[in-house]
Amino acid sequence: MIRVNHHGYTVIEEKRDGFDEEAFIARYSDVLDKYDYIVGDWGHGQLRLKGFYEVKSKFATYDNRIDHVMDYVYEYCNFGCPFFVLKKETEIDESEDGPVFGGTKQPLKLKRKFNKAEEAETSTGS
Repeated sequence: MIRVNHHGYTVIEEKRDGFDEEAFIARYSDVLDKYDYIVGDWGHGQLRLKGFYEVKSKFATYDNRIDHVMDYVYEYCNFGCPFFVLKKETEIDESEDGPVFGGTKQPLKLKRKFNKAEEAETSTGS
């Protein structure tokens, strides 16, 4: 199972060794969270990802239903390109075994960077 962005994915189809986990994780975007399936195809050394829904999903249209994935591959992908299909399996609770910062399970708090003008105002009290 591949874990990315609080979701678990399983490879259900792979052609021509198309799946590369590192490339998938690097290319993954939050926009893909809403889809039930993700199709990845390689063209000119670039990985392209596209989301698809279950057939009975209320969000599914003709073009983004999983039963039309091969139509997408034939029409929009390079002929004979390596590709893969991932299915979303589970939503992972990151609070159980998520990243640990500074030895605690507290979320990382980012400090705001001030520019010099703001820093001068805060130090003088204006």
